[in-house]
Amino acid sequence: MRQALIVWGGWEGHEPELGARAVKAMLEEEGFAVRVETSTAAFADPAIADLSLIVPIYTMSKLSKAEESNLVSAIAGGVGLGGYHGGMGDAFRESTDYQFMCGGQWVAHPGNIIDYQVDIVRRDDPIMSGIDDFPYRSEQYYMHVDPSNEVLATTTFTGAHAPWIDGVVMPVVWKRRHGKGRVFYSSLGHVAKEFEVPQMRTILRRGLAWAAR
Repeated sequence: MRQALIVWGGWEGHEPELGARAVKAMLEEEGFAVRVETSTAAFADPAIADLSLIVPIYTMSKLSKAEESNLVSAIAGGVGLGGYHGGMGDAFRESTDYQFMCGGQWVAHPGNIIDYQVDIVRRDDPIMSGIDDFPYRSEQYYMHVDPSNEVLATTTFTGAHAPWIDGVVMPVVWKRRHGKGRVFYSSLGHVAKEFEVPQMRTILRRGLAWAAR
């Protein structure tokens, strides 16, 4: 049985505990044995190198050097990494090796909670199979992203809240490699209620399963 680790905490505005419960349930439905921790100290445990998947849900906060080094080494060695929104894409702002591994970092969400569209750009990818472009209401993440990411979905900014980004096409969902490990990220999921959106839930579930060793 594949083993997964969820580590949640950090900024409470993203409802990390509720998100962890939702992710745990979907991974168990996929046949994973799931362990849940609430301290970044879990990342320093050498045993994480034997896991199939690690899911950080830990907006902002800090990693110690030992935690960062061990986590990055585990992924480079073949453990999968997957996550969503700020729990992975706005975590550990001072840890540049972590950001390098993830393939992106949040920098803004102009307008805060707004209506926008998610455009599927890789309909041939199994993670996006059967999913059409869809409207979404949440924070529209503006991110600094790695050009080596394999982008699966994007969104286009209108400029209504920041005129200088009018027409900017921004990745929403991507996958990548870090060493031997697979990395998956979706910027959807500001609060736990968004797990009720079928497209958001399906994309995340499939992405985590893809990332897992």
